[in-house]
Amino acid sequence: MRHGMDHRKLRRNPSHRKAMLRNLMNSLVSSERIETTVARAKELRRLADRLITLGKREDTHARRMVFSMLCDKKNTEKLFAGLAGRFKERAGGYTRIVRTGYRAGDGADMAFLEYLPVEEKMAGAKKGKKKKAAAKGKGAKSTEAKKETAPKAKRRESGEKPPQRKPVRKGKSGSKTDA
Repeated sequence: MRHGMDHRKLRRNPSHRKAMLRNLMNSLVSSERIETTVARAKELRRLADRLITLGKREDTHARRMVFSMLCDKKNTEKLFAGLAGRFKERAGGYTRIVRTGYRAGDGADMAFLEYLPVEEKMAGAKKGKKKKAAAKGKGAKSTEAKKETAPKAKRRESGEKPPQRKPVRKGKSGSKTDA
């Protein structure tokens, strides 16, 4: 059971964990995209989403709470001036985690944590038009699929074998490497 498990400890004592997460939050706000381990990214996502929620409030108390989490005036201003305004219409889920593979040194699972880009809404688009456009798009996809399968059919008729893939084996760290 997971009773009382509030957060990931990340194998650090509380002061080190707090400082590390503060540094990661500052890096994320300043560059809007960072690469870190998956466990750190999942823990940081909670805090990063909370920062945006506070930034959307735009009052003095929210500004002070964000500053207490970041301890950086420039990043606090950037959050309230730009980042929070980007997500005014969004109700949550401001970040995305994209797994990138394994770290070379120790095989740790790595990922990008980034704020979502600005959503562009189509002006004047109606529900009926979207369905018709989707139906037209499906017809175009089926003709493309026929074109793609044509080389396979030619290969079958001529008796050629498809190109072989290189075998994949696992190294010492558990990461996949090419043979």
